[in-house]
Amino acid sequence: MRRRDNRRRFTRRVTENEHRINEHIRVPEIRLVGDNLEEVSKVAGEKVESGIYQTRKVKAWAETMELDLVEISPKAKPPVCKIINYKKFLYERKRREKDLKAKQVKVVVKEIRFGPNTDDHDFQFKLKHAQRFLEEGAKVKAYVQFKGRSIIFKDRGEVLLKKFIAELAEYGEPEFRLKMEDRRMHCTIAPKKTPKKKDKDNKKAKGKDKPENKG
Repeated sequence: MRRRDNRRRFTRRVTENEHRINEHIRVPEIRLVGDNLEEVSKVAGEKVESGIYQTRKVKAWAETMELDLVEISPKAKPPVCKIINYKKFLYERKRREKDLKAKQVKVVVKEIRFGPNTDDHDFQFKLKHAQRFLEEGAKVKAYVQFKGRSIIFKDRGEVLLKKFIAELAEYGEPEFRLKMEDRRMHCTIAPKKTPKKKDKDNKKAKGKDKPENKG
């Protein structure tokens, strides 16, 4: 009886590069560009400028320099290539993308809900929350919800939101005029950027107030 082979069969994975490089560039001619053409010229033994060259010739230069011939514009005729360190190129690009992502600020939107008959105490309570949100850098989306027959009090909702915007003028500015959508009137207030110049001016002023030490 034939024994069953329980050993796992491993298939070799072929990782494809994002760009065609070296032997994978099979066109007869390419357009060579780059900021290291002076170094390429030394290896080539001739003046190498941006232009069209035989692919096999440029591959030989790249190999001598222990670098890679990388196709950066495959749809061009002929394709545009550079002689670079491909691994270093990918690493630096990944690092730039990571830095860019870290610099992107996530916008937080806080919602504050009113009714058309919101009393002054509730208004002031929500106003303080909105001030804190704006100081922390978040946007504030305020809206008045009209339920049932309260839709007849749209003018009250408008007055309330305009007062809300006015009270927050020191902290933020509305991104657009009041909007009415279905049974909801709303506005979005974006935080004001704190000018750094004031901080510097205050530091200078404090420095001037200090008495001079005369020797």
